[in-house]
Amino acid sequence: FPFSLYSQNGLVNVDSLSTKFAYEIRYATPTNFIGEVLYECATCMLQEEVAIALDKANAYFCKKGYMIKLYDCYRPLDVQKKMWTKVPRPTYVANPYTKGSIHNKGAAVDITLVTLDGCFVDMGSDYDFFGRASHIDNFTFSEEILANRKLLQIGMKQFGFGTVRTEWWHFSYRKNRSYPTLNEPLPCPE
Repeated sequence: FPFSLYSQNGLVNVDSLSTKFAYEIRYATPTNFIGEVLYECATCMLQEEVAIALDKANAYFCKKGYMIKLYDCYRPLDVQKKMWTKVPRPTYVANPYTKGSIHNKGAAVDITLVTLDGCFVDMGSDYDFFGRASHIDNFTFSEEILANRKLLQIGMKQFGFGTVRTEWWHFSYRKNRSYPTLNEPLPCPE
């Protein structure tokens, strides 16, 4: 698999994958639940095995007329600590002082689907909305929204990604505990 952009810690840049993704890396902007810029650049880094699985999932969605839009990938542990300081609720933010987040291992993604021409696909709540509307066991939505969520979940599960109950957008790759927790900054262009 031809990866061109390795970083020192074994993470690969999703930009180097064969399929094209849409990007809205919210933590590289102040438009997030903390309200401040947490990343120096909008880069998506993942463990190689996770990146390959994500690329396969994206190819699957592309055949159905969609593509993956990335909100978050690898997250340095120091950023997790800032998030925990603002929202110390393990239902929504993993405690960085216990096991941390699978994002800190480069083995989780926060995503949604958009159409191939980049149009919005309704999932019933915004990304990082901390409330019942984001829960995957909430079935009080229209058939269209429920179908969109089901498409996303079924597609990701086929390629080794699991869900969490409180966030329709979060997918952790299987075997994720075998990866080390990392705190290296994102590799940003000079």
